[in-house]
Amino acid sequence: MKDITIVEASSSDIKEITQLFYNTIQAINSKDYPKDEIDDWSSWHTDIDKWKKRVNEQYFIVAKLDDKIVGFSSLATDGYLDLMFVHKDFQGHGIAKALLTDIKNKASIQQNDLIYSDVSITAKGFFEKHGFEVEKQQLKKSKKKELVNYRMTKTTNIKT
Repeated sequence: MKDITIVEASSSDIKEITQLFYNTIQAINSKDYPKDEIDDWSSWHTDIDKWKKRVNEQYFIVAKLDDKIVGFSSLATDGYLDLMFVHKDFQGHGIAKALLTDIKNKASIQQNDLIYSDVSITAKGFFEKHGFEVEKQQLKKSKKKELVNYRMTKTTNIKT
């Protein structure tokens, strides 16, 4: 596989980001969640104002391969890893690992002593493999449905 580049997202990336978000949930997360929950969760792709706000207010990065967005992630200033999605056709190619490495570096720069996230059933194993621990299982409201996910945390080992 060619080299993946990671860059900060811009508003012009939102259409591609939201399509990736929708397609990945529909194709990948559907293995772990029922159809009504998948449809509710993936419907957030139409809330463009919410996506613009995230791109503008969070550290929001995209992974690109030949100018195509194949993944994205975002980190809030308090260390909340808000989003981490990899294109349905590029799962298992190290993209999430590359995004997470960049996010961990940013958390260190922001002096976050903890990265925390609300992780889907689908992504739980990936995060465990990368040193995150389950704090609790929870129900998180999407639009109309509540979905099972996990609050997971990882210390950043900042030496003060």
